[in-house]
Amino acid sequence: MAQSSGKQGGLLFLYFPRLQSEYRRGHSTETALLHVMNTVYAAADAKKITALVELDISAAFDTINHDVLASRLESQFGVVGAASSWLQSYIHGRQQFVRLGRHLSPMTTCDCGITQGSVLGSLLFTAYVSAVGELIESYGLSYYQFVDDMQLLVSMDSTNATPAIDWLAHCSTTVHLWFLQNGLQLNADKSEVVLLGSPAQLW
Repeated sequence: MAQSSGKQGGLLFLYFPRLQSEYRRGHSTETALLHVMNTVYAAADAKKITALVELDISAAFDTINHDVLASRLESQFGVVGAASSWLQSYIHGRQQFVRLGRHLSPMTTCDCGITQGSVLGSLLFTAYVSAVGELIESYGLSYYQFVDDMQLLVSMDSTNATPAIDWLAHCSTTVHLWFLQNGLQLNADKSEVVLLGSPAQLW
């Protein structure tokens, strides 16, 4: 669960969701992969198969709602006062243009979105989507996040997989709705479902 860590040295440090593996000491793409594979192998040892749902968010950083982000930083992470004002000045009123040689496009104000590739960009995106982890856990499913990549996992008996698959589908639909309500769109063409297990279990 995301929570405020309090103030230390005049700065407010943010705690990430428990299963977010980015911008955390000792966490990386390698540890994210190990977590997923450990879940799969443990299920296989218990003679179960695992359904893995890979979710891809379209233009994830470009559609962040600035007001929702500011509200979430305050309510879930305790970012208030001067820290909140500083972050809002960074988020709001940003302008951009395109340059091709000596030609410049008109300047336009970015009404939504945050800068991808910046240190604060990934940090703020992580805070923005933090609540979806609690939503997934409310269904009793495992999950893992790496910035805008997300995996849902559920292990099941291969001889009676229907209930677990139905529950996974219900969770996926709820997650999809949550993203829509928060201005984000899942890319159906890049989202995948994979069944993992031993040859005997999958046959």
